[in-house]
Amino acid sequence: MLSLFLLELNWKELFLGHEEWSFLLEIILRTVIMFLAIIIGLRILGKRGVKQLSIFELVVIIGLGSAAGDPMFNKDVGIISSILVFIVIILLYSIVTFFIGRSKKFERMVEGSSIYLIKDGEFAIENFKKENLGSDEFFAELRLKGISQLGQVETAIEEISGEISVFYYEDQDVKYGLPIMPDSLKSPLKRIYKESQYSCIFCGHTEFKAEGNTAHCPKCQKDEWIEASNRKRVT
Repeated sequence: MLSLFLLELNWKELFLGHEEWSFLLEIILRTVIMFLAIIIGLRILGKRGVKQLSIFELVVIIGLGSAAGDPMFNKDVGIISSILVFIVIILLYSIVTFFIGRSKKFERMVEGSSIYLIKDGEFAIENFKKENLGSDEFFAELRLKGISQLGQVETAIEEISGEISVFYYEDQDVKYGLPIMPDSLKSPLKRIYKESQYSCIFCGHTEFKAEGNTAHCPKCQKDEWIEASNRKRVT
């Protein structure tokens, strides 16, 4: 059964579709031309267009990639059409960056702005809720920077590029803060059995608590807490 299927299979159509073998040489030529066009386009856009992409720059790169990809292997798409798309995209990029350099308001509208995610070892809740960033994902980012609890962090800022910049407390200034190690938030408390420093699991607000009911967090009004950590950062 399998051998019969293999014999009847149109191998040429499987590997080439409806094209002829001679089109393979044309694909090589098309790819070389578009490859060079991409390099020239990125050189015109400048190094920032390659290293740290804002949303605007990402759109430009995707546009260039789309314009370059189809003519590499699609006979129905002419190279001149794609080069024209390249020219228009680069022209639009130049116009937009010109106005970005002239107006901070326009720059914020196009590229967004950096925002605080942590201030003084606690979440900047209003800013954090605006970003499409889960706490597990954010904690993983912090752990990769050697952070085990929020009291080690003076400020954390999400940059325009999406990267997280972190500024640390000196060891002698490290405070009690919300632990962010895996599974550390799985058993929150609504009643305190041992007086100590405790952190709200929602906003990271940390305070001393005596035995008894936890009460609501004064910052976010949530009522689930875990024991805080004052562990210093390992560098």
